[in-house]
This record gives sequence, C-alpha cells and structure tokens, in this order.
Amino acid sequence: MTKHPHLKQDFTASLVVFLVALPLCVGVAVASGVPAELGLVTGIVGGIVTGLMRGSSLQVSGPAAGLTVLVYEAVREFGLPVLGVVVLATGLLQIGMGALKLGRYFRAISVSVVEGMLAGIGLVLIAGQLYAAVGARAPESGLGKLAGLPGALIDSLGSTRSLVSLALGAGTVAVLVLWRHLPPRVRVVPGPLAAVGLATLVAVVFDAPVATVEVSGLLGSVQPPSLGAFGELAGMGLIGTIVAFTLIASAESLFSAAAVDRMHDGPRTAYDKELVAQGAGNAVCGVLGALPMTAVIVRSAANVQAGARTKASRVLHGVWLLLFAALLPGALAFIPIPALAGVLVHAGAKLIPVRALAQLWREHRGEALVLVVTAVSIVAVSMFEGVLIGVALSVAKTAWDASHVKLEVIDKGAGPVQAHLSGNATFLRLPKILDSLEALPHDRPVELDLSGLHHLDHACRTALESWAQRHSSAETEPVKVTSA
Repeated sequence: MTKHPHLKQDFTASLVVFLVALPLCVGVAVASGVPAELGLVTGIVGGIVTGLMRGSSLQVSGPAAGLTVLVYEAVREFGLPVLGVVVLATGLLQIGMGALKLGRYFRAISVSVVEGMLAGIGLVLIAGQLYAAVGARAPESGLGKLAGLPGALIDSLGSTRSLVSLALGAGTVAVLVLWRHLPPRVRVVPGPLAAVGLATLVAVVFDAPVATVEVSGLLGSVQPPSLGAFGELAGMGLIGTIVAFTLIASAESLFSAAAVDRMHDGPRTAYDKELVAQGAGNAVCGVLGALPMTAVIVRSAANVQAGARTKASRVLHGVWLLLFAALLPGALAFIPIPALAGVLVHAGAKLIPVRALAQLWREHRGEALVLVVTAVSIVAVSMFEGVLIGVALSVAKTAWDASHVKLEVIDKGAGPVQAHLSGNATFLRLPKILDSLEALPHDRPVELDLSGLHHLDHACRTALESWAQRHSSAETEPVKVTSA
C-alpha cells in the first residue's frame, strides 16, 4: 500500500477547486473594494493554513461572497489599513470560541436567520454588482442601491461603453446559468472559470472599452496593519464590526460544514476544531492585511464532487493559487470588471433561497417571516443590526410557540365550576388566560386546577393570584386553587 493511496483523486480535485476558486477570489476582492491580489492571499491562506488543520477534512476556505458587503462597509468606514486589525481580532475570537468548545452551539442558530442573512447579503450584492456591470458608481446604502438601479440602467442605454460593459456582464451570467446543461466533457472546465475566460477573450479580441482589474503585485498588496491601526479598537463602531465578522464568518463556516458532511461518507466535522482552524486562518489573513475567510460551499461542493478523499486536495489548491499569484499576476489585468460582476451576481442569486422560502411559507409561516424580516432588515439598515433583529424575532417566535396553554372548563350546572389549565403559561399568553377566566360565572365557586401546567412564569402566577383574590372578594364564593 502506498503512503498516500488517494493522492491521484486529491490531486485532480485540487486542480478543479483551484479553477473554481481563482475567479471567485478575484471577484470577491474587487467587489469588497480591496486589491484583487488580497483575495488570492486569503485563498492561499485558506488552502494551506486552514487546510492543514483538523476540523472538516473536505470543505474549502477562502474569501466568501457572503462577507463582501460587510468588508466593503468596513473598508469604507475605517479604511483598508484597519481591515487587518478587524480580521486578526475575528480570528483570535474564533480560536477562543473553539478552545472553549462553543463551536457546536452555532448549530443552535435558527436556520431561518442564517438563510435570511444570506438572502439579505445576496440582494445587496446583486444590486451593487449591477452598478459595476454598467460601469457606474453604486450608492453606499442597501436601499440606495436598490432605489437607484432603474435610473442607472436607463442611463446606461445612452452610453456605448456602459452597454458593452453590461453585455459582458450579462453574457457571463448567461454562461454560468447554461453551463450545467452542457455535455459532461465540456463541464470539465468549471463554470466560473469558463465564463470569466470567455468574457476576457471577447474583451481582448474586440478591444472592448471596459474597466479591467487593477494589478499592483502580490507583495505590493500585502500590507500588515500598523501599530496605529490597533488604536481604532477603542471605538465601539469597530468592536461591533468585529463581532459581526466573527458571528457571520463562524456561522457560515459551520453551516457549510454541516452541508458538506451530507455530501460524503468520510469523517464528520469536529465543529470546535473547525472553528479553531477558521480562526487560525483569519488571524494569518489579518496579519497580512488580507480579506477574512470562511468555508465556502461552492468550492467545498466542487471538491467533494471532483472526488477528493483527504485534506490534501484543499492544501494543494492553496499551492496552485500561490504559484499563480507569484508567477502570473499580470494575467489578472486582462479580466474585465463586468465579468467578475456577473460571477458575483450569479453567486448572490444563489444566496436567495426562493424555493425554500416558498416551501417554508406553506409549512412554517413564522419561520418564513423571520427569514424575510432578517433579509429586509439587512438591506434597509445594516448587516449587524439586521442579524440582531432576525435573532431577536426568532427568539420571540420560539417563546410564543412554546407558550401553548389550554383552559378546559367543566360546568355541570350545579356545584363548583372546574377550570383546568394545562401547557405552558407565560406572560405572552396572559391576556388570553385572563379573558377566559373573567368569563367564568361569578355567582358560583370556582376550582382552578394548575396541576397540568408544565411551566408557570412569575407574571402569570401573580396575575392568577390577583384574579383569584378579586373573584373571592367580589363574590361570596371563593376560588379554590390547586397549585402546579
């Protein structure tokens, strides 16, 4: 037996993942408002550093479309030099949470909140990249992006440059959508690479007047945060951004791990170790001043489907990214910006769970409402506040669902009226309980049986005691209460 029995499968899978990751790394970096090379740096670290660590053996990490909006906002507000501080702090927090074995608790986050978060990100990402597709400047707020789209598209009709740019972007999306319908031998080339490659070829051959990726070289792009940048940690705004990065990156990575586990029969994810691995990768990215990383389901799925068997495939994909960044950085300068915008519009659309939302609305309307409110809040307010609103709504919904209480009244026409409360009596159901009790006869004894209650909170207990006292003092017949 050879020392590495699966090396051939892992080698082949690593090439596939590299070809999928390359345009995504560059596209996410450009959309985030940072040099394109920093996306490659994060992909390299995600492959080599995180890839070597224990956790999930087959999922692949790198810059994610899901963090694009948050990174863009952070760079706009605090500046690129502070991004490294944010990413480094995020990584250290993830390492700490993994060491404290908090990774498994991320599975307790409502799926509706996570899907709503991704849907909100997807909407803002699509809106922002449509401006890039026509060569226009996007407004800063999510609502501004959506509101200004019709005007931007109308304005583009009067500009040849904008129309050419839009055609390249639309063509990229069309290739991505149609690629999965082509024969298998054609689909050996990953869709994102084929779409960007074709758009680049068209732009070069026809000398299209479109914006292309600006290249500054790998070493020129890597800028570790200065000591002065760490002084920003005193501001609450930056602390909130770090918390948002940590929660969203960790949740996306661990949800991705759960999805990848369903795709293969190999070892299951060790969630706490995976969180430490993600933290180590982000800490290194922070030191290098690069983008934050998460586990990325697109690359991970490509890795599994290409036949990867061990973590060697994801490590090798990082090596190929490093070789490309070191040997062929000038090739990035030929890539049209609208082609990358098309890739991200397609990626953003896949973040919006249209089919899942329709099914959720039919079966669990409360969960569907949480999803929609989270997404709309992210678009209307911001990423961090939107997620907090979603979590708060999810908790409130859970509390409401858990507060099922039933009042059964037995009235034989003579003798005491028997009232049996069962279920969970909380303040959320208190108006209903009191309305039902107030409707009981006032001229006969009442026996209130609370023994069927699984839970009786302080508010309900106080209200029931007050009702019993009022009922007894107002009438000659007292209320007999059997405690829970």
